[in-house]
Amino acid sequence: MKIITTRFGTISVNKNKIIHMPSGMFGFSEKKRFVLFRHKENSPFFWYQSVDDPSLAFVVTNPFLFVPDYNVEVDDAAKAMSWNDAVDSDLELYVVANIPKGEPDKMTANLIGPILINIKKRQAVQMVISNSPYSHKFPLAGRK
Repeated sequence: MKIITTRFGTISVNKNKIIHMPSGMFGFSEKKRFVLFRHKENSPFFWYQSVDDPSLAFVVTNPFLFVPDYNVEVDDAAKAMSWNDAVDSDLELYVVANIPKGEPDKMTANLIGPILINIKKRQAVQMVISNSPYSHKFPLAGRK
């Protein structure tokens, strides 16, 4: 399948790699399908590109690369998604990163709105972590 993006042009995507988000991302609830691909080889960053909107793409990363003791309870989100049979190896956690153009030393991540992906079912949900010691603008620079 080919999808058109404003950032990457036309890209080929295996239909089996599309991730379905029943609730979409915060602020983009009508966008339900995404693909995840690495920014560059050996980069800790990925693109979470909307299949439904050519101009919508998020930079995401594995939070544990920057915050090894990041602690998020995923059981309620997995239960809400009816992933009762999911094991830890089925689940991947990402956070949305913000890297200001020309100022990578000011990059931050939203640690209170992680994206939980069930790679086996190709489904995802963006979680809301309340009463968290983390921030939606957690500084990442110098942490890796």
